[in-house]
Amino acid sequence: MDIRYFDPLGRAYRRMKKALFGPFDISKWFVVGFTAFLAGLMDCHGGGNGGGGGGRHPSAGDWDNIINFPRHAQEWLVDNPLWFTLIVIGLVLIVILVIVLTWLSSRGKFMFLDNVVHDRAQVKKPWYEFRREASSLFIWRVTLGILVLAAIGPYLVHCYYTLVALYEQDWDVSALIFPAVRIAVGLIAMFVLVKFLNLLLMDFVVPIMYRSRLRVLAAWGTFLPLFGRHLLSFIGYGLFIFVLKILIILGVVIVGLLTCCIGFLFMLIPYIGSVVLLPVSYTMRGLSVEFLEQFGPDYRIFPQMEPSGTSAGPMAS
Repeated sequence: MDIRYFDPLGRAYRRMKKALFGPFDISKWFVVGFTAFLAGLMDCHGGGNGGGGGGRHPSAGDWDNIINFPRHAQEWLVDNPLWFTLIVIGLVLIVILVIVLTWLSSRGKFMFLDNVVHDRAQVKKPWYEFRREASSLFIWRVTLGILVLAAIGPYLVHCYYTLVALYEQDWDVSALIFPAVRIAVGLIAMFVLVKFLNLLLMDFVVPIMYRSRLRVLAAWGTFLPLFGRHLLSFIGYGLFIFVLKILIILGVVIVGLLTCCIGFLFMLIPYIGSVVLLPVSYTMRGLSVEFLEQFGPDYRIFPQMEPSGTSAGPMAS
């Protein structure tokens, strides 16, 4: 089976041009952009500050502050019970907000996908039609988030006490650099694994849920055998998406600079930013579906043209 990457991107781009510019309809942009906004509520964007300290090596005083920070923080919280209460309340509100946004974005994933697949602009119909699948996706995402925190939390605690033990042996601070780098590599490996798992979920499992009206575990059960047979193709897809996102970020930066930063202002406004960047998100959503369809008719989602010129729905198994 010949699996390609640029061909699905080209087809997704042509679908985007036809849907958004053939002809241009601003009302359609705002409706579809709203579903794209909901779908992307919990997606991470941006690349951080990238600079960080100008290459200065940590001194002994820096390591002392790092090692003793938890103890100092605990003492400060004990001495300031009002701030401790406010921080706890703030954390609870953040957790509630994250849960609500995850629920909304789970609904939005299916709403946006439905609009892309059928080249239409609807909100109410897909909101209700795919509520069962969206609820299943929501539960999976919350559960996965808890499991990730349960794995990373003990790892961070273990790493911290490992550094403390080394530091208290009166070694030179340079002896801590290698363990710190090893810890950072472990965290990066966890981050990459979680991001790749999320990529598979959103780009392939969700379309399978959409096509066959499956819950998330059943859709994973359908996808994993395919993933096992074409492991390298999906790893290549992940790398392809990574490069594409870097190019997209560069393109956004260039556009923002060419518009004297006015473009940045529009893109930073949550809903308006989703409308402005709709061609990008529309193409990327179509790309994953086009890539999945290469694996055979069982994974065909876009409506197929009948001999009469009409399109058949994607739900037929």
